[in-house]
Order: sequence, then structure tokens, then C-alpha cells
Amino acid sequence: MVGSGALGCEFLKNVALMGVSCGDGGKLTITDDDVIEKSNLSRQFLFRDWNIGQAKSTVAATAASFINRRLNIEALQNRASPESESVFDDTFWENLSVVINALDNVNARLYIDQRCLYFQRALLESGTLGAKCNTQMVIPHLTENYGASRDPPEKQAPMCTLHSFPHNIHHCLTWARSEFEGLLEKTPTEVNVYLKKPSEYISAMKQAGDAQARDTLERVLECLDSDKCDTFQDCITWARLKFEDYFANRVKQLTYTFPEDAATNNGARFWSAPKRFPRPLEFSNQDLSHINFVMAGAILRAEAFGIPIPNWAKSSEKFAEAVDKVMVPDFLPKNNVRIVTDEAATSLATASMDDADVINELVMKLEACREKLAPGYKMNPIQFEKDDDTNYHMELVTGLANMRARNYSIPEVDKLKAKLIAGKIIPAIATSTAMATGLVCLELYKVIDGSHKIEDYRNTFANLALPLFSMAEPVPTKVIKYQDMSWSVWDRWILKGSPTLRELLQWLKNKGLNAYSISFGSCLLFNSMFPKHKERMDKKMVDLVKDVAKFELPPYRSHFDVVIACEDDEDNDVDIPQVSVYYE
Repeated sequence: MVGSGALGCEFLKNVALMGVSCGDGGKLTITDDDVIEKSNLSRQFLFRDWNIGQAKSTVAATAASFINRRLNIEALQNRASPESESVFDDTFWENLSVVINALDNVNARLYIDQRCLYFQRALLESGTLGAKCNTQMVIPHLTENYGASRDPPEKQAPMCTLHSFPHNIHHCLTWARSEFEGLLEKTPTEVNVYLKKPSEYISAMKQAGDAQARDTLERVLECLDSDKCDTFQDCITWARLKFEDYFANRVKQLTYTFPEDAATNNGARFWSAPKRFPRPLEFSNQDLSHINFVMAGAILRAEAFGIPIPNWAKSSEKFAEAVDKVMVPDFLPKNNVRIVTDEAATSLATASMDDADVINELVMKLEACREKLAPGYKMNPIQFEKDDDTNYHMELVTGLANMRARNYSIPEVDKLKAKLIAGKIIPAIATSTAMATGLVCLELYKVIDGSHKIEDYRNTFANLALPLFSMAEPVPTKVIKYQDMSWSVWDRWILKGSPTLRELLQWLKNKGLNAYSISFGSCLLFNSMFPKHKERMDKKMVDLVKDVAKFELPPYRSHFDVVIACEDDEDNDVDIPQVSVYYE
């Protein structure tokens, strides 16, 4: 079982009551790398307030053991990912009967799906979203796999709407979250990458030579030069000037470029619905929302630069006194400023003919800044965390969104509402979770029995708010037929005995297939068009992987996989399954 959150707790309760993994040869392994947080307690019912900070899988496994003392369960704290394949190795997967996903993100689901495909193990998939829930049965050689079909991408607001023409609080919060990540996570990360390997970083940027590379270098240079902070007062100055830039200067520039009476090329009013004409804000240390924004920005900036935060920094009165010391330059609007209005635009960085020259100039300035830094200097990237009420993340995001909303006369929101929108939180409904897990456990009986046809299984979609309950047979897997053979995405051809390249080619020839290309990862091990590759014929495949691909095979693996391009005797391409070559 992968995951022990809301779905995982329900699954554990169910399997314990069903008596799954309670016999002499049975065992349930559950893994989750997460720890229990206060917000989990409302729906993850195996946890209590004294478990906060403890590993989810361990606490959930202990609770399930109290439900059924005979349950044989092992709790792990590993994230199921390529990095943990030394833990979840071939032997582990080969000893599994079935996998139950209790995950909350698509990438993890896709990874587990690929592992189940590879080892031909049944996967019971489910998910919830508010009042909606769905289940999907992934049965070896019968059904399509989870990754065979994808939901359409979520509709996003146009880039220009978010940056210049918001007309609802969702736009403001999406922009605020993006600015948070850009200022406090992405740019500090770029700074560290540059400082760790400056020559490689500069070479990559020069090779890219585009507007995005120029924009990235400009942000890195700002962090190490004009916006570099050495004291907490520097952080206050930075945050105060950010307020002026975001909520006064940018709005003044926008309304200078597009005045209230501006018209489009066809004579229509530019500022017509849904566009809202913005008004700049004037900073006031008497406005607590202004002070709180600058305070959150300064504290997080100090954290990113590793600067100690003085005790007085969290006092509104004393902080306001420090803000008063900041000198704010007067704003002068610029002519010929290009503001993106095209809704199809995907980037705000505009390309120009002299990007390469600008990049070279930025590189020279960056190198000069680097020479002034102390050895081992690095920044601390800050990853957005909405659930910690003491880290000032939501204070900054809420401040950014509400000040922007005030610019555009959009109703503001409190921190809780902002957290729900910015964190893309849809309130969990315990009934949806219970229904999804119950339906999956009904299918689990069929999987364990092992004698059922595809028409016996059911995938379900339900929406309790309508109410709608829809059950259907799983989609069958696509079968490829060639001569007297057939295979599907579930098949993996296995060749044992540590074969040579010649033996591998002959093994395929015996199947009526002529291999013309063999690759391992991104490395080409053999291509019939290259005469030199014929010198590799009598080399063992394992040696080709080590010598040609320069890949060190891990000690917990006894085989590797190659992708082979084949054709028949009439030169028609034939898609064959992945081939696993076992070695000694």
C-alpha cells in the first residue's frame, strides 16, 4: 500500500477488518514518507493530536494492528520513487500479489503504474476530489494501465491576465503564489546552481542565448548585486521597495502606457470588461495590511539570505519605525515600454536581437560579484508551505494578493480563504473517501481470487453532490499480433544467461525479427548502419552497458532493460516489448 493519508487510513481499516494479510504467508507493506500535521486530523482518523510530528505509516500501522491483532504489517518511511529502488528492489516487487495506491498526486501514481506494468502486478487505483471519487482497476494482461489515458490539462488564466489585467481574487492569488516562488525559491536556487558550478552554468546560459536565459541571469545578478541583503534593515528596504514596485510603480506605468480612455486598434475601449482600470496604492505605516506585507517579505528575505531576525521585527510599532527609514525614489514613467496583452503569450520575457550581447555583459557583472563573495556563500531557497502558521508564507502570499486586489478594486480575502485558493485546496469529504476505498476493497476480493475475467471488474466514478454513480467495465489492454505471437504493454521479454550481442540478435531472429537498433537509456549500443558496431558482436551485453553507456549497474539488480527497434523480412517496423537482459 502506497500512502497512509486519508485514503490510506480508510484502506488500512478495511483490510484489517477483511482479514487481508492475516494468514501465515500474508504480509502488508505500507510506505509513506510524510509526517502527521494538525490539518490531517480532521479526515485521517487513525491519527490523534499526540501523533503530530510522527511518521504517518508507523502510526497508521500501529492503529490497524489494534483493529486486528493478526494483521502482519510492516511500515516504511520511504517515498516510492526511482531514488528508493534499492529498498523496493526486484525481489520486493516480485513477491507482491497486489498494489493499492492511496496517493494524492499524479506523478507518484504514474511511477507506481510503471512499476506495476514492469513486474506485472495488479494495481488498485482510486482518488477523491471534494464530493467526487473514482476507482480504476489495473489488472495484468486484461486492462489498460493507469497512464494509458490522461485527464485534459487544467485550464489556466492567460499570462497577461495574471500579470497586468486580473479581474478576480483567483488571478491575484495565482500571481502571488508565482511571485513567492520566483523571489524566494527559484531565484535563490538559480543563485546556488551558479555559485556551485559557475563555468558550466554560464556556458549553458550562453548556449541558450534567449530571452529566458537573459531574464534568469538578470534575476541572479539582482540577488548578488543590487538586491543583495547583508543586514535585516536591508531586507526591510527590499520589502518596502517591492511594495512600491508591485502596487504603485507598475500600476503607474501600466496606466501611463494604457490611459483610462485608451482604445484598441479597432476603436473599442481598451479598459472594457472584464479588464479593470487599476489605481496605484500609496504606502501608509498606519495601514496594518501594508506593514504586515513588508514584515512578511523582510522576514522571508532574511531567511533566504541567512540573516538573523531580531526580536523586535515581529512588533508592528517598532517595525513601522524601521520602515520609515527607507528612502523610496520617485517614479518616472518610461516611454516605449512593451506590456504583453496577447492572451496566447506564454512568457513575459521578450526576445531581442541583442540578447547574446546582453547575456555576455550580465556574465561579466556576475563574475565580478562572485569574486566579492565569501568562500562557500550560498542562499537558502524557501519552498512554499501553506500549513505552517508561523512561517509567514501565507502572510506574504495573502498580502501580495490583497494589495493587488486593492489596486484593481477586487474584493479581498482573509488568510484562511487565501490558503484554500492558493493551496488549491478542495475540502475533503470523508464520505467520498469511504466510498472510494469501499469500492476498491470489493474489487480486491476479485483480484485475490485470481480467476475473474475483465467483465467481472468495475471502474467507478461517483459524485455525491448530484448524486451520480457510474460503473463500467475497465478498458481492455491493446494487443499487438505478429505472426503466431501476441503481446501488450504488460509484456516484457526476458533473456537470461548473460548473452552476447550476437546471441541477442539471433534470439530475435528466431522470432522472425531483424533488430537494427539497440539502446540503453539514451546510449546507442548497436545500430546496423554503423560498421564499427559489428566489432561489438561477441561482447556480452552487460559489458556493453558498462563500457559504452558508462553505467554502473547497482548491486541490487540482476538485469537491465534495452529498447530494441525491429523490422520484419519486408522491412516493416514492428513494435516489440521492452527486453530485460539478465546477467550473472
